[in-house]
Amino acid sequence: MTHRKVIGENIRTLRLAKGWTQEKLARQTKLTSGYLSTVELGQENISVDNLAKIARALKTTLTELVKEIPEDKTR
Repeated sequence: MTHRKVIGENIRTLRLAKGWTQEKLARQTKLTSGYLSTVELGQENISVDNLAKIARALKTTLTELVKEIPEDKTR
């Protein structure tokens, strides 16, 4: 899995855990929902500044957003 996909999945997981839509996260970060959609899909090479905005809004760390979860090798 690419780094962009890992970051996108982590953002989506944390956003959904808060019960937020992409629109709500967009309002909290002053980014567009379209941009956030491409980030969550792993299509956008996100800047560190925007990653920090998202981390602050989701009340998490940059480390949590970029952390790769090991794949289950038993599948």
